[in-house]
Amino acid sequence: MMRDETRMLLESVGRLFEDLCGKPVVDAAEAGTFPDALWRAVSETGVPLAALPEAAGGLGADWSDLFAVLRVAGRHAAPLPLAETMLAAWLAGAAGLEVTDRPMTVGPVRATDRLTLTRDGNCWRLHGTAGRLPYARDAGRIVLIADGPDGAMAVALDGTAGARLTSGCNIAGEPRDTLDFDGARLDAGAAAPLPDGVDRAALYRRGALARATMVAGALERALDIAVTYAGERKQFGRPIAKFQAVQQNLAVLAGQMASAGAAADAGIEALGSGDPETEAFLIAIAKTRAGDAATLACEIAHQVHGAIGFTKEYALQLSTRRLWSWREEFGPDVEWAARVGAFVCARGADQLWPTLTEA
Repeated sequence: MMRDETRMLLESVGRLFEDLCGKPVVDAAEAGTFPDALWRAVSETGVPLAALPEAAGGLGADWSDLFAVLRVAGRHAAPLPLAETMLAAWLAGAAGLEVTDRPMTVGPVRATDRLTLTRDGNCWRLHGTAGRLPYARDAGRIVLIADGPDGAMAVALDGTAGARLTSGCNIAGEPRDTLDFDGARLDAGAAAPLPDGVDRAALYRRGALARATMVAGALERALDIAVTYAGERKQFGRPIAKFQAVQQNLAVLAGQMASAGAAADAGIEALGSGDPETEAFLIAIAKTRAGDAATLACEIAHQVHGAIGFTKEYALQLSTRRLWSWREEFGPDVEWAARVGAFVCARGADQLWPTLTEA
């Protein structure tokens, strides 16, 4: 059952996005104008840094509450690096590095990218590539994980200084930039060791869970838009929602939304379980289920709408283009499905049923 505090938080954030994150704001962001007013309003709630302890400027909030906020942000197609700022604050806080109330991003976000730190006197040299970083061009601070001489280290950069930036976007028009480092020189205080359990794998899992949660929110909006349209659009003298085939498709869409949300909730619950193996397994399921749901839900929503659903003037494409984008980020569903399969196979046939029922 949802706590009263969580319910009030989500109602407040929902009203904020309703007021400040309308389609014109999202369209302007896709055209290259970062929504500063929206970010300031979200930042003033304390949510982006809420996971930090109070001594570090946060609220000591539960990650379950933060992921619930990300679901609301996904529902409203909020063009902000909210998940990335939360994750950047988590990494920086774990390493004892400073954070900022400006937008932040985090990386690497691709499994194949690697960054390394080498000593240069009292300073550091950063090498490697971090591709497809969300909102890197707009970030006031970028927090990266690099392989240091003695293990994983967090690196905090003020913007993209010292990097060669190649701008890019996903199909939703959200910035996805590549940073190349060719021995960029960093001050000694720009990097610090990460504690056990905070590493590239942990970042990748949390990023995947964030995307799965945002997908669940975007599915809610896609379903709402499709149901509303089906009730208003008339064919042969009656709303198309009265036709059995359309009703069946909308029911399937609702089922995909519900299953993706349930899988994301299970992953979120596992995040605080203290069991890394179960956490990894349930997050893999969440990302796989969210990706599958996004694929089918987009197909159904656009079938219900016909050609109008693809037009720039209509709101459906704001959700579906993000669904297509987010299902691929922090690993596509096929990658996470392989992880689920590897986990189950490693435990053996006798453990298949207990694995499914106990998880």
